[in-house]
Amino acid sequence: MPIAERAAQFSPFAALTGYGDAVKETARVTDEKIELDEDAKEILDEKLRRIQEQTEEHPEIEITYFQPDDRKKGGSYITITGCIKKIDQSKMIMTMQDKTEISIKDIIEITWKKKMTDIEGS
Repeated sequence: MPIAERAAQFSPFAALTGYGDAVKETARVTDEKIELDEDAKEILDEKLRRIQEQTEEHPEIEITYFQPDDRKKGGSYITITGCIKKIDQSKMIMTMQDKTEISIKDIIEITWKKKMTDIEGS
């Protein structure tokens, strides 16, 4: 028997093709979406209103929002920093200058990177 055929006898056999990927996917951890209480929603709404007033100035902000997972229940929280391009109230979407679109309903925190007392009220 030639060496190549003999070596083939001992090659690994994957009886459960895709099983390893399925195990990794199951083990991947996702976060549950946090539901804000009424006070937190009011504070967030006020920040969004003030940002809407300042949109033409493209304020730099830091936003933490929930990104749903495409494959399983839950998702992850992402924090980005950037300048706002526009807020579309009818679609409830905030668009950043880098073209990132964020669903307003998924935002849990907004902070200004540059201290602006007239915006934050501090």
